[in-house]
Amino acid sequence: MKKYTVFFGQTGTGYSAHVPDLPGCVAAGTTLEETRQLIREAIEFHLEGMRLHGEAILTPTTHVEQIEVLA
Repeated sequence: MKKYTVFFGQTGTGYSAHVPDLPGCVAAGTTLEETRQLIREAIEFHLEGMRLHGEAILTPTTHVEQIEVLA
């Protein structure tokens, strides 16, 4: 099992998500919970496609931190 970093963003109509370690792996939904489920399914589908095409599935490398600054 691997863990992938997912970036979520609020849009005008809901939320979007993308996975930096899997270029092109994206999802969008009307709620954050729906978007979480859709990106989980998108990751699984993306990895399945990579396996079918004989592509190497590399270990995720993206690391996320929040840095606090005065604004």
